[in-house]
Amino acid sequence: MTTSAQHAAGNLRSIVHMLLAVMFFSLMDAVLKTLSAHYPPLQIACLRGATALPLVLAWIQWRRSWHTLRRLRWPLHILRGCLGIAMLTLFTRGVSELPLSATYTLFFIAPMLITALSVPVLRERVPQAHWWAIAAGFVGVLVALQPGGDELQAGFATVAGLAVLAAALCYAVAAVAGRLVSRTDSSESMILTMMLFMTVGGGLLAAPRWVPVSGEHASLLLALAVTGFLGQLAINEAFRHGQASAVAPFEYTALAWGVGLDWLIWQTLPAAHTWLGAAIIVGSGIYLVRREKRISEVHATAEHP
Repeated sequence: MTTSAQHAAGNLRSIVHMLLAVMFFSLMDAVLKTLSAHYPPLQIACLRGATALPLVLAWIQWRRSWHTLRRLRWPLHILRGCLGIAMLTLFTRGVSELPLSATYTLFFIAPMLITALSVPVLRERVPQAHWWAIAAGFVGVLVALQPGGDELQAGFATVAGLAVLAAALCYAVAAVAGRLVSRTDSSESMILTMMLFMTVGGGLLAAPRWVPVSGEHASLLLALAVTGFLGQLAINEAFRHGQASAVAPFEYTALAWGVGLDWLIWQTLPAAHTWLGAAIIVGSGIYLVRREKRISEVHATAEHP
């Protein structure tokens, strides 16, 4: 098999895994939205970690990779853990009031924030055209939020909309920290420490307002654990074999899942400004990914003529 054919096969495999990851995470978010009507956001963050932790431990045992947990860069793991708690708490706060589709539209600003943060943290050079795409993405956020609008779910001043944007910022910082820690630490350690922090840290923070967990929600908690765990495995595989520039755009299929789940479960559809904002944000994100691919190809050609 030629190198180009191998890349194509790897990309196809990774795209399938990305589509599966988006599906699982979208279903998990639907469960989060359902549970948010019964439990505080911090408690849901704790439950997210606690329900997935046994599956993560079983996975590490199955892979016999306990040796990868011996030496960890704890400062970065602690940072990622704290950001993970904040991100999930804020995201749950937002999705409790906003439709999934509107929540995803705002959260799509995260990849652009990662690009912006890569300059001061990772010392990466970002071309001027990328900054224009990032600026366009922020315009899309403003359109989706509809500044000054009268709708509760879209007004700029609503706590829910701002919570989702704050969650996206936490996610972006955690992703950049994840790039740093992945240079020395294993993916098993990154997943395990995140679930531990959500379970223990989220539990301690949620303790003052803890609501007894109802047995009626056992199936939802099981679904929360399984979808989150499978989504994590799928997204790890998505970026393991394929080129990021080929795989990343398929993350935007979450919007289709959000619209579908909103309609099937809550009988709602996005407003016109949400569609317009989503188009601007998704277009900017795809432009960033595609331009990065072209730059990488030029560099590869220059190094190996």
